This record gives sequence, structure tokens and C-alpha cells, in this order.
Amino acid sequence: MSPATQRLIAAAGLAMLAACSGPPASTSYFPLEAGHRWVYELSTEWENNTGEREALVLQTLGSESLDSGQAWRRRSDSGIDYWLRADDSGIYRVATKTDLQEAPEPDKTPRFVLKMPLAVGTSWQATTTSYLLKRNADFPPEIRHTHKPVMMNYRIEALGQPVATRAGQFNDCIRVQGTAVMKLFADPVVGFKDLPLNTTEWYCKGVGLVKVQRAEPARSTFLAGGTMTLELIEWQ
Repeated sequence: MSPATQRLIAAAGLAMLAACSGPPASTSYFPLEAGHRWVYELSTEWENNTGEREALVLQTLGSESLDSGQAWRRRSDSGIDYWLRADDSGIYRVATKTDLQEAPEPDKTPRFVLKMPLAVGTSWQATTTSYLLKRNADFPPEIRHTHKPVMMNYRIEALGQPVATRAGQFNDCIRVQGTAVMKLFADPVVGFKDLPLNTTEWYCKGVGLVKVQRAEPARSTFLAGGTMTLELIEWQ
């Protein structure tokens, strides 16, 4: 499974919540309890008119105990597990583990999936890297292997949005926009250039993440970019 797949899906887990208050509203847009399964198609289109397609399956495995406390676990068929919590601040990831690691690796700081309040204008930050930009000649070609992560700014742009996917039509969705820039050497004429990394995510009530679009245009002599779309095709 490609690193692009690994990045695009932030998996989820929910902390133990007081019974009197119930789960925060954000969890209805990103279900966390055990027993759910999502099947996505990830399609990548490069600027040289080539493309790739692959499937991604995620499932929720229930609440588990970490050194830092309870968290809910999700697993990707790419071999990565994620633990998340939810409280009045929103839903956030607290640890990850690959099949090659012996134990979950805690995040240095929580990585929000959705931040409260669920209102237009709510914003947060998280690190990201390039998953599409490549060098045309140098090795390794993938920019992510040689450049440090950059900060991406996320913002809730719209509520109650309709979204059509192959898994169905969803009418109560939150649209989140993420923007970042990465300074790279584009070509000898332009020199270094700020290249945009843009992500749009849709979370639908009762279902969760249904679609992601990622754009990393290069349009330079030394670099190639592209676009990537993650679309829900089946869920339960």
C-alpha cells in the first residue's frame, strides 16, 4: 500500500466519555465504535497523464488501553493502526503503529481530525508532507523522502453539504479545507518556489470520511505533481 494511502486516512479512536454527557457531536461525523468498515478507491493522476488506482479498507476495532489511557483503534489494510480520542475539543489521533513496530508510537502532540466547535471558521494545524511531488531526474524522486514536513492549516469551510459518491448520496456533510506550501527548487530560471499542497475532506453524519481530494501541482522543469482522490465505495 502506498505512502499516499497511509497519509490520506487519519484513523480514529474515542476516549472514555462520561455517560451523563454522551459523545461529542464530532463523533457522529467520524464514527469510532467497533464494527464499522469502509472501502475506498484511491486514484492518482500525474501531470504526465499517467495514473494509478488502488483500494483501501479501514475498520474500527474498539477501545484499548495505551500507556496514556483509553483510546479507540482503527486499522488500515496497508498495515497501519491508529489510536484516537474524542472529547469536547474534537477528535484527535494520539498514536500510530506499523506492522514493523513492536508497540504504538505516541504522537508528540494530538493530531486533530475534526476540531470543535463544528462551525464554519473553526481551524487547526497539523504537519503534512508532499505525497505527489516528484523530481524528474534525481533519486530518490519522492520529495517526502528528503524534505521536512510543513505545517498545514485546516479550516471548516461549510456545513450541511451534499456529497455524491459511489457508496451513495450523503446530504449532511462537513467540508474541511487544508492548505500548506513547500519551498522547492523548481528550475534554473525560477529558482526556489512556494508550491501549494491543498486538501479538501468531506465528513458525513453517521458515515464518516466519504471523500478526500489532494492537489499538488508542480508545473516546473525539475518537478512533477498531480492530484489524488479518495472516494468511498462501500461501508457498514
